[in-house]
Amino acid sequence: MGMMKEFKEFAMKGSLIDLAIGFVMGAAFTKVTGAFINGMVMPLVGMIQGKDLSDWKFVLKDADKVAGTEEVAIKYGSFISVTIEFIIVAFVMFMVIKAINRMKKKQEEAPAAPAEPSSTDKLLIEIRDALKK
Repeated sequence: MGMMKEFKEFAMKGSLIDLAIGFVMGAAFTKVTGAFINGMVMPLVGMIQGKDLSDWKFVLKDADKVAGTEEVAIKYGSFISVTIEFIIVAFVMFMVIKAINRMKKKQEEAPAAPAEPSSTDKLLIEIRDALKK
């Protein structure tokens, strides 16, 4: 029973929940970025190049209809597309982390107001001052 309680405390820690939220947000952001790259950026690149980026390939062996073999090709266009997507996601994550670190630094730099002495401490200070007279 003690192990279940310990696991529950571990699972409910804020850092683990933050990690889970970050994972879900990252997956959703990757989908958005993929849609942006494949739906907006790559058609523009394809228009400049004259063909879609996913069609970029280096053919090693042509398809043979008679023998029934398929084309053998290195499809480097999809690799370039995924690499561009990764660079965009990594850059945005860098900017988010940079902004978070800047906010944390501002919070750390702000000096905390000194705590006011408790009523007991105030009374003891008054007694000390009265005894000094």
